[in-house]
Amino acid sequence: MDRIFDLAIIGGGVNGCGIARDAAGRGNSVFLCEMNDLASGTSSWSTKLVHGGLRYLEYYEFRLVREALIEREILWQIAPHIIRPLRFVLPHHAGLRPAWLLRLGLFLYDHIGGRNLLPPTRSVDLTRDEVGRPLIPNRYVRGFEYSDCFVDDARLVVLTARDAADRGAEIRTRTRAIEIRQVDGIWQVTVENTLDGERSTIKARVLVNAGGPWVEQVLASGAGVNAKANMRLVQGSHIVVRKLYDHDRAYMFQNSDGRIVFVIPYQDDFTLIGTTDRDFDGDPAKVKASTEEIKYLCDAVSEYLAKPVRPEDVVWNYAGVRPLYDDGASEAKAATRDYVFELDTPGGAPLLSIYGGKITTYRRLAEEALERLSPYLRSATPREDFTPREDFKAREGWTAKSPLPGGDMDVSAVEALTAELLRGYPFLRPVHASRLAHAYGTRAGKLLGNAKSMADLGQSFGATLTEAEVRYLMASEWALTAEDVVWRRSKLGLRLSPAEIAAIDDWISSHHVSSERPVREAGGRN
Repeated sequence: MDRIFDLAIIGGGVNGCGIARDAAGRGNSVFLCEMNDLASGTSSWSTKLVHGGLRYLEYYEFRLVREALIEREILWQIAPHIIRPLRFVLPHHAGLRPAWLLRLGLFLYDHIGGRNLLPPTRSVDLTRDEVGRPLIPNRYVRGFEYSDCFVDDARLVVLTARDAADRGAEIRTRTRAIEIRQVDGIWQVTVENTLDGERSTIKARVLVNAGGPWVEQVLASGAGVNAKANMRLVQGSHIVVRKLYDHDRAYMFQNSDGRIVFVIPYQDDFTLIGTTDRDFDGDPAKVKASTEEIKYLCDAVSEYLAKPVRPEDVVWNYAGVRPLYDDGASEAKAATRDYVFELDTPGGAPLLSIYGGKITTYRRLAEEALERLSPYLRSATPREDFTPREDFKAREGWTAKSPLPGGDMDVSAVEALTAELLRGYPFLRPVHASRLAHAYGTRAGKLLGNAKSMADLGQSFGATLTEAEVRYLMASEWALTAEDVVWRRSKLGLRLSPAEIAAIDDWISSHHVSSERPVREAGGRN
């Protein structure tokens, strides 16, 4: 008898994987397909922030900001290895937003979202404090310093998918949904492996369209639904330059056009600058940062920094397309970042399409999606097609308390974990141990195994990347190419030459690391 999943999800970005994790943890049988690699669309091209969205207060998006601020600390606590606190400096720019407005906004920011762990806002004398040194002398006198968090966005998605799989979800990457139709009140989704062309059909009681920028294409593939909501595609581009200053704070710079640009310490030796906001029309898979956008970002930060940033300083750039709900805003920067659901029941079976959203609110989005779908899902109790672990819990709201893989530690314990790795594996260099602790948390030991020397980790590809890590990423995190490894599972592409990256692809093609995904990782969960 053909298996019928409770839930089939199209799209392996942060929203799709978040719903898969939550649903699997409630005892539902879950299937998720992603046409490329996990997080290869919008989710890996963000500004890498878990934040409330200070500027959204200007558009009176108080509910969104409050929800995001609450989620900020929840996510930090369940993934302290890939999320860290970050202090932002907001200089007062004469002629732009008045100081009283900035103070009011930051007061709300500190108090409407249940801030418990992060430090509050403080005023800064930019003529005396070290954070004023990189700025143009005497132009910016006072400012404010406030809290938000930094996140490794693509790892957040992959670890969420890993947790979903550990709880029984079937995750298939490089698998495109080419046709969806209903038969006798059951969704039938025909999927195609994009590597070998093999096709298969899966059945599900409920279908979730988390296609991001491709949500409308998914609906067009036979769902029998005409979308009532409209999507607005907005391009956001970022640039990375060599480290601009020595302290650990980030900046939020105001522009005369009303937009803001972030300047963020990145990967120890670099600085991340972004983002732009402009309407996008075309194939989201082919989005690229334009020459104009790169110049715009350079000019925007050079208005503040004593040492100007020029386009020739850029060592890497990236762009993504945000699939926002079209609320009729006249400018891309004003379009809502809130998420909107559209629930249709053509022929009786439910189809939930997701518009908008942001990384910070993905966990709450998943909870709300499952609340919407609860009338159509069977009760979340153990049954014959899902064997629960001993610690199985089918409670609503469970994801706020359960750490992501590797995150079962205190928020301040990552440095202690680095020291622990150096004691257990004394052949590691501190920079290597620190990178592994921040990427894999308490699961770093799974990757290192019983190694007694660097030689035991196999071939070295450069920048502390070893054969053992690549094997782990292929076996446990769905990595299939060098690009998956060096740009999404890590950002080692910033440190590796094209020849070194090509060598990783050569190694992958000549080594048949099993890509059959275990339902649960060996050794169980945290």
